[in-house]
Amino acid sequence: MKETLPIAHCPSPMTAGGGPARSAFSDRGFSLVELLVAMTLLTLIVLALMAVFSSTQRAFRASVTQTDVLEGSRAAIDLISTDLRNLTPCDGVSNYMQYFGSSSPTNYGGLNLFVTNNGYLDFTIPTYNYKPLTQSLAGSSALRTNSLQWFFMLGRNNTSWTGAGYIVNSSSSSPLYPLYRFYAQTNVNLNPVTLFYLFETYLINSQWTNMSHVMDGVVHLNVRAYDPNGYWLTNGYAYWQTNRPQNIWFSAPFYGEVGFACYSNAVPAAVELQLGVLEDRALQRTASLGIPGSIGLTPAQLTYLQNQSGHVHLFRQRVTVPNVDPTAYQ
Repeated sequence: MKETLPIAHCPSPMTAGGGPARSAFSDRGFSLVELLVAMTLLTLIVLALMAVFSSTQRAFRASVTQTDVLEGSRAAIDLISTDLRNLTPCDGVSNYMQYFGSSSPTNYGGLNLFVTNNGYLDFTIPTYNYKPLTQSLAGSSALRTNSLQWFFMLGRNNTSWTGAGYIVNSSSSSPLYPLYRFYAQTNVNLNPVTLFYLFETYLINSQWTNMSHVMDGVVHLNVRAYDPNGYWLTNGYAYWQTNRPQNIWFSAPFYGEVGFACYSNAVPAAVELQLGVLEDRALQRTASLGIPGSIGLTPAQLTYLQNQSGHVHLFRQRVTVPNVDPTAYQ
């Protein structure tokens, strides 16, 4: 009886030359259509991966930039707060005494704290036409007013008077809204008002390089003073308080903010500092809409910024002044 082998063990068919026979599909490769389909699928996959990678990189860069803006803003707040805590009464007669009957220049003394808005005395715009930036709030018809003030603070360090000042150059076109810091000191035996006059000279002559460039994009900066009882010091303070604070001069209100000058023994018991900083991407977009060589914001930049209230980070800090003299409020 003839034995039959399983199919799995059957020998391969032999060719006429004695070699194994080739399969009918062994010489067949990929067709052109198959290659095109494969290349198309690979291209779509690569494009999708590139889009994901690009969005991830964009989000990462935005996050890093946002962190830098927040850290820079907090550093600026800390720097200004340190100068405010160092406020020291000069106990002298102020140069503002000329408005109260004094005509002798020898009576002029130092300013302890001077705060005013850019529109009251804006040395950077010859026509004094500064206007605060108003922005529409999302989902509301209300407007937010971003006001800018510049201010000077007198302090003392051992045997030296120190003067620190801050101002935002609202007329600058490049960079936009730069914040500058002035700092100088003189011997305690000299009249400290020279420090304020030096700061004033820098502003009048637009000598920005003589001051430190702190940061850009500051669209809101103001200072509010408070008495020992926590009341806001304004030019209407005397109408509802029994005693008017001594040696404090107030200016007219400007878009809700009041400028003031403290001299002799008067300094606030506390100061509220407000800082509004524009996000970096919004700041760069605004700069790209400007015209080289223009002064201040162009109409296109202003229109764009008026709709960017959601891209302004606001910082607020209440700073106590250890060197306050309570007798100035009696």
